[in-house]
Amino acid sequence: MPSYERQQSARIAAPVQVCFDVLTDYESVPEWQGPVKRCDVLERDERGRGAVVEYEVDAKLRTISYRLRQCYDEPHRIDSEYLSGDVRDLDGHWTFEPDGDGGTNVRFSLRIDPGRFVPGPVRRMLEERVMGQAVQDLRRRAEEVAAGR
Repeated sequence: MPSYERQQSARIAAPVQVCFDVLTDYESVPEWQGPVKRCDVLERDERGRGAVVEYEVDAKLRTISYRLRQCYDEPHRIDSEYLSGDVRDLDGHWTFEPDGDGGTNVRFSLRIDPGRFVPGPVRRMLEERVMGQAVQDLRRRAEEVAAGR
């Protein structure tokens, strides 16, 4: 079966640490990240961050669930290792780099093997719905937090 890989990037008008903190506040993710219906921290690391996180995502055609192990290079990187779920394999990472003006350049990379062939139009819709919206939702939420809202 084919794997699909995509990257999305954006400039966010918020500091690196704010972007990192917003994305790792897993309990609040369903409140601001459109497709995420549920996000549960199942295990925490020695610093209290989510180490194993389970997601339930509305992928438009159906809801999918998956469990990831999160690894951190705070505040610059979050790596996600697939543990189990409704797809064959999934891994991704977020990177956060200062832009020199107090903002952050964010990149989200995702590789997914759904375990079956996904037609091009459906794949593009999922990429836009899941990946594109994730980056834009992070931008909106991090900029709100940075502005004190």
